[in-house]
This record gives sequence, structure tokens and C-alpha cells, in this order.
Amino acid sequence: MDEIDLKLLRLLQQNSRAPVKYLAGAVSLSSPAVSARIERLEKRGVIRGYTLDIDPLQLGYHILAYINLDMQPAQKAEFYPFIQSCPSVLECNCVTGNYSMLVKVSFGSTQELDSFIGQLQKFGKTKTQIVFSSPVPPRATVV
Repeated sequence: MDEIDLKLLRLLQQNSRAPVKYLAGAVSLSSPAVSARIERLEKRGVIRGYTLDIDPLQLGYHILAYINLDMQPAQKAEFYPFIQSCPSVLECNCVTGNYSMLVKVSFGSTQELDSFIGQLQKFGKTKTQIVFSSPVPPRATVV
């Protein structure tokens, strides 16, 4: 991977729908050369996919929360399929410290959140934090 690849990645992170012609101009290469580089990055797994950023508030998901879960490692075999089947789970991370999992969720109401927490508690102790605002917009820029 060279500087041109890194610049392409930065540009695609800003706008994954940017036309190849625009990208080519930005990195001073031909459109076919840029297309070949992007295809190579996709085949190597550097670019894993293209996503859509949806505003959850516009869809009625007004509650954003982080749930800490303390569970035993032996429960992971049952926990992972459960958490993957939950559409309101945005992220699930295995963490160190007082808790073993950090689950980011979004719900339309506190009642739905409470019901989900009740389901999670069959795996262990929970601690929940509801997000009221974020002074910094989320970003996925890595390079």
C-alpha cells in the first residue's frame, strides 16, 4: 500500500460514493488506474464494504445507550448468537475491567431498552448509561 492508496482510502471515507473520475483527479491518475486500485483494496480486504449512515432519530430511535455486562467466559457460546440476533444492537465489544462486554444499543423508548436489559441480565450483571448528546460527531476515519 502506497501514499496514493492511503489518499484514496481517506477520500472514500469522506464520501464512499465519490465518482471514480473525481478520485482520479484528486490522486492524479487515470480513472481505470483508480478503479484497479480500489478493486485491489477490496480483494485484499482493506475495503470490506460500503455503508449507509442513517440518522436513528429520523426513524424514531430516540434512546442511545451503552450497557456494560459482566458475564462468565463460558456464556459466550450462548451470548454471541443472542446478541447478533438483536437488531437494536449497534456494537458489541469484549472489554477489560469490571465488565466483560460493552454493548451499544438504540431503541425507540425506555420501555424497549428496559425489556432488552432484562434479557441481557440472564447473562450477568448490567450497568447502563443513556447518551443525551454528543459534542463530537461520530467519525470512522482511520487513515
